[in-house]
Amino acid sequence: MRIRFSWFLGLATLLSTALLVACSAKYSSTSNGLVVVSTQGSAVMDMFSLDLGNGHMTQIYDSAGPPTNGVPTSVVLAPGGGFAYLLVAQSANLPGSSTGVETFSVASDGKLGPEMTTGLHPSTKATAACSFTQNGKTVTQEIPVTVKAPVIPAAMVIDSAGKLLFVADTSTTAKATYECNGASVTATVPVPGAVSVLTVSNGSLTEVAGSPFPLSAESGGSAPSASALAVSPTVYPPAYSVCSGNTPPTTENLYVTDSINYYVVNYSVLPSGALALVPASASASGTAGYPTGTNPTGVTVDPCNRFVYVANGQPSNSVTAFTICNTVTLPTCPNANFSLLPISGSPFTAGPGPIALTVDPLGLYLYVLDQQENAIRPYKISTATGTLTALTPAYSGSNQFPTSMAIRSDDTWMFVTNLNSASLSQYAITPSTGALTTQPPVQTDNNPWGVAVR
Repeated sequence: MRIRFSWFLGLATLLSTALLVACSAKYSSTSNGLVVVSTQGSAVMDMFSLDLGNGHMTQIYDSAGPPTNGVPTSVVLAPGGGFAYLLVAQSANLPGSSTGVETFSVASDGKLGPEMTTGLHPSTKATAACSFTQNGKTVTQEIPVTVKAPVIPAAMVIDSAGKLLFVADTSTTAKATYECNGASVTATVPVPGAVSVLTVSNGSLTEVAGSPFPLSAESGGSAPSASALAVSPTVYPPAYSVCSGNTPPTTENLYVTDSINYYVVNYSVLPSGALALVPASASASGTAGYPTGTNPTGVTVDPCNRFVYVANGQPSNSVTAFTICNTVTLPTCPNANFSLLPISGSPFTAGPGPIALTVDPLGLYLYVLDQQENAIRPYKISTATGTLTALTPAYSGSNQFPTSMAIRSDDTWMFVTNLNSASLSQYAITPSTGALTTQPPVQTDNNPWGVAVR
């Protein structure tokens, strides 16, 4: 009897969850949260209304959401919530599709309005190797060449003012014809990864002059490939964080991971949106970037502008941690130039296959999404040093093959997309302890990838 009752109760729970999601919902931007999910199976957008009192999710669309103009991946919401920005990639399976950033307006009822796709400028900067014999010796020179290579976007982030959108572009190859020691040569040359920067004005995107900006290469390394990026905040949490009430910086820095050479590179964002390299300190041998673990897949900056954390994939399975030199602290930080210093104890152990990570909106806890174990691992952040201490329990499970995560700005709800289970994992957050309480999963269209919440 007990087994039969448990089975019946489980079925009732599933049915009630399905009804909550399937029913059309009324959405109000003043009383509800909004969750946006990009799905690759049908190349459509899913939208959900979030009841802030009990966390119940209801689908805003009665039928499938608006189609995307390419295979969708990352999605972000403008700080004011009026627009959603989506990374899309051209595919032969989607006739007429393109690669770029797709913009949707968000209506007062939570539905997405007409979209516009902004193409990313093809990479045009590369170097070619020119080798020849001179005085009996082989001489190799690096020659700047102009190429036109397709952009392959990997990640996207918007700044806290909602004025600049940054896109990480992976490395690729292209054919180039150039002169080498008086002879014309046609060869395939490596095109380094880059960062595309776009200004944002009422939802309209314009690529800044000089974009894309090639990722700075390490001396003797391979062509770098941008895999993830994070921008330092210019707006601090309004309450309950260690920096609430403090004056945030007026300048921004962008931190970009290089998945080929295993570095994180630091750029100062100029008023025009252009990027200027902040070279690593002398302790890092004067290189362009700072060493991470293998296959860095994610990077985040805490909301109080103190620490940078990098997720390192297999085989490292770790988190590399840095302190940001945003104030002069002798002898470690002689300049307040947003350079990075390794944190004692770094790297910190993560689960298998970390794919993404984020700091909660109050800057107290770090959450790492481990793809190979289908789980989230939470850590307490030391406000003084930035060191990480694993919480108990050590992880909360998700569904199959999680890909991305998002936390609501009031630090109450977390969402994780699960590519292989057509679902969205939902967690209630206890801000004082960082604990996650698993909620019933929410059904989505097939192969959900990106998620954003307001």
